[in-house]
Order: sequence, then C-alpha cells, then structure tokens
Amino acid sequence: MRCPRILLCGLLLVPSWPVSGAESPRPLRVISFNMLHGGFRFRGDGQHLEERLAMAVEGLRGLDVDLIGLQEASSGRKRGDVAGRLAAALGLHYVRAPAGYRWVGRLASWAMGFDEGPAVLSRFPIVAWDAVPVDSCDHWYGRVLLCATLDTPWGPLDACSTHTASSTCQLRSLTRLLQARRGRAPRILMADLNSTPETSGVKRLLADDGLVDTFRAANPDAPGFTVWQPVRTEAPAVRRRVDYVLVAPGADTPVRVDASRVILDRPGHGADGNPLWPADHYGVLSEVEVF
Repeated sequence: MRCPRILLCGLLLVPSWPVSGAESPRPLRVISFNMLHGGFRFRGDGQHLEERLAMAVEGLRGLDVDLIGLQEASSGRKRGDVAGRLAAALGLHYVRAPAGYRWVGRLASWAMGFDEGPAVLSRFPIVAWDAVPVDSCDHWYGRVLLCATLDTPWGPLDACSTHTASSTCQLRSLTRLLQARRGRAPRILMADLNSTPETSGVKRLLADDGLVDTFRAANPDAPGFTVWQPVRTEAPAVRRRVDYVLVAPGADTPVRVDASRVILDRPGHGADGNPLWPADHYGVLSEVEVF
C-alpha cells in the first residue's frame, strides 16, 4: 500500500466474497456514485446524510455489485467514515483518500467539520493502492486520483475513482496521470468529471487514454443525465451527464460493454414525510467484460 504523506488514508479489509464460476471470466458490475457530503457546518445534518446513506445502502444492496467508485465520500467525528460504513453494510473491501490536501482544503475541511474525497469499494481484495494529486490549475480546492489494484480470480484489475472540477486543465492533468498507469492490467475509472461528454476535456481524456465511455457505448441515444437533483424536491431535475464509468482494456484483452444505466434515480421520503433523494447525483451502473 502506498500513500503520499500529504494524505490521510484509510483501508478496510473484510473476508472475500465467494466468486462463482471463477474458472471463466464474467461481466463485472461497476458503479460510480457521488454521495453528496452535505456541505458546511451550518447545514447541520449534511442535508439529511443519515437518511440518504440508508437509502443508498438499500438501493445498492440488491445490485450484486463488484466495484463502486465514490466521490464526496466524507469522514468526520460526528458522521464517521461514510465510505467505510457503506462498505461494511455491503460486505466490501474499501479504501478512501481525502481530496483537500492543500492548506485551503484543510481549512475547508475544518469549516465543514469533515474531510471528503474519492473511495473505491471492491468485492475483490485490495492488494495495493495510491492517491496522487490532480493539478488544481485555477481552482482553489485540491483533487486526487485514487487507484487500487484488485486481486480478482482472473488477474489484477486497476480501479480508480476521482472527482474533478469543470476544468479542461484538470482533465489534462488527469489524462497524464492515467497514461502513467498504463500496463497489462485492464483499468476502470469511476468519476464525477463535472463536464459533459461533448466537452473538449472529456473527448481528449477518452481519446488519449483509450478509455471507453460505457454508458454511451451501451446507450448511443439515451441522455443519461446524472445532475443536479435537489434532494428535497419531488420532481426529477437532472439536466447534465457528468458521472462516468470509463474502461480501458489490458494488454491482451478487449473491452466489451454489456449494459449501462443510471441508478439511485428515484426519491423516497424522509422521516418528516417529505421527498428525499439519495444524493444530488444519480449513480451509473455498467456491466463490462474486461478479462
């Protein structure tokens, strides 16, 4: 396990789930989900974080997921480690790294009462991981690329999660970091890029690093909007697609996308009886063959 000294790091290992049919590869079920950390102290309860976390657990539990990339996974004295709590509820291994490594990020974490960053949750054991800063460019808040090497029955898998600003400069930095990770193992990036597919930064990321946009591959014409959803309104309000499951093949294996869809895209009701959504983002679930 590697971690820059500028970052605080967390890792939970739980007993591996049994994998049926390990002799032959099968599609992996992969999710990207921005959890909505809930903002500054004056908002009090993280915009109903506890209720939203319970909704997310309920929505994810029946999906037989292999891999989840989280963004805005928070950790603080009052809320605990939210990614760790979700991983424990689903029986997954996990690793998380805070994004606010610069002094302004640490100041923001103090003001919010927690830190936040990306996390990787995995059915398969995590044998190594690292968190590398993405260039902040003209933005004040730090960003990181968190990557974990997973020990699957069919070989190693490189699984990464990140959350960037709407910044072509940050996406160029992310592209360079991902290119440096190229190897024989297939790679999966689960990300909130705050940029839509037609932007130059996303197009270049896909082209330069050989990544497949799994939702678009499976749904050539569907909009697949994922943001932004006010969590206390009844009606859907998403108008943009900025959340992705992106896959790059290994040296010897092509990528095949079997299916992809948005999830966690229905409201429930809070304890007060009013509408409540799991987050201000919908999740993305993709079924991919990478071995």
